[in-house]
Amino acid sequence: MDTVTSRAIPFAEIAIGEARRTGLFEGRRYGSGITFFLVDNDPGQGPGLHRHPYTETWTVLEGEATITIGEERVVARAGDTAVCGPNVWHGFVNTGTGRLRLMGVHASDTLIQEFEDAE
Repeated sequence: MDTVTSRAIPFAEIAIGEARRTGLFEGRRYGSGITFFLVDNDPGQGPGLHRHPYTETWTVLEGEATITIGEERVVARAGDTAVCGPNVWHGFVNTGTGRLRLMGVHASDTLIQEFEDAE
């Protein structure tokens, strides 16, 4: 594990994907105990069903997401928070008319993710 350092981490350092609008922070690299995604999606975008061996917590910063957690679907809007337990299939999609920005916090210092279609 890297030593914890006090510094601002530029978004460009964690940006992922072709458009480089979403960021993935894996805490282990920075001496932190969490991993998170900063998501910036257009309407209709979102990850397919997947799961983790730890909890995931989302907070919607802007827009609207429909989040599937197991058999349930919840609609979350700016300021709302949703939680998913370990090993539960889940995913979300931007069901609003504009940009969706959310933060998905993983209770792990590294990303461990299995997609449903990988079984």
